[in-house]
Amino acid sequence: MQAEQKTFKYPYAYALEMGGELPGFELSYTTYGTRNADNSNIVWICHALTGSSNAAEWWDGLVGDDKFFDPARYFIVCVNVLGSAYGSTGPLSINPRTHKPFYRTFPTITVRDVVGAMDLLRQEMEIRKIKLCIGGSLGGQQALEWSVEVPDLFEELIVIASNALHSPWGIAFNESQRMAIEADPTFNDGTDEAGSMGMRAARSIALLSYRNYDTYNFTQARDNPDQIDDFRASSYQQYQGDKFVKRFNAYSYWTLSKIMDSHNVGRNRGGIVHALGLVKAKTLVLGIKSDLLFPLSEQQFLARHIPDAVFQEIDSLYGHDGFLIEYKQLTQVIRAWQETNGKLQTARI
Repeated sequence: MQAEQKTFKYPYAYALEMGGELPGFELSYTTYGTRNADNSNIVWICHALTGSSNAAEWWDGLVGDDKFFDPARYFIVCVNVLGSAYGSTGPLSINPRTHKPFYRTFPTITVRDVVGAMDLLRQEMEIRKIKLCIGGSLGGQQALEWSVEVPDLFEELIVIASNALHSPWGIAFNESQRMAIEADPTFNDGTDEAGSMGMRAARSIALLSYRNYDTYNFTQARDNPDQIDDFRASSYQQYQGDKFVKRFNAYSYWTLSKIMDSHNVGRNRGGIVHALGLVKAKTLVLGIKSDLLFPLSEQQFLARHIPDAVFQEIDSLYGHDGFLIEYKQLTQVIRAWQETNGKLQTARI
């Protein structure tokens, strides 16, 4: 599979939605495949909260040789978002004005800022039309925001397990995670590793929102009914926290959770319903029946208010994480939707 990781450098001050600015930024991005002469085969994938630009790694059931998004057919682009930990400008980056890492001084950025930075890259790449933009969770928020901001850019839009406005429920989960990070006394130390143990606990909290009661009953059942300690569910939470600490940092996690909280496509656009009405792309909205974090009602709302959108439901044991796991169902639904030219019959909403 042909893949290239590149860096887009924007050397100018970048004004942010909530005030302030970044003194320039870098975006790490990965491309797969080759652009057609008429640029008709471009697919842009937006990653979720702690993903990277390497979509073939975290979405390996959909992206890769002989997969639905096959680089032999498509030119695929995935960008690591501002504030993240995988090569784009974030809290561990050096602030050129102070010559020190940003850490907690990294400015407040929103989904709209993230999309604005990606759109500058898109212009640098001289891409004027994108066949399909797809994303799940925070990735879906980006894709939706972009389709409202630049309505003529996308031919097709697929939003999975996402919403138009981040809910009080979702914000509460994120705030609980930030409280765990704040409780780590090292969080103010000003080092790359600061807040790591707080983030370890935060990740454990997050997992409860990504999965659900039935998931844990199935995957983390007791080894025997008389057990009183050393439960599989306990060791699983510990393991996931430890694994996350090895690949991420608390400052980026904090920043990205705030980005998700900021999501509101209707802000300064006359409200959510009006904003959704601006979407021109053929739109497929996918929800996951067992999703506790982004319940089906949020995707049904999107489908009702995006012109001619189609809503489909996926059944999964794995809750919100189903969009990272249920490759077969995703492939089947997306293929059927495309083969009917966006006219697939919507599920009852």
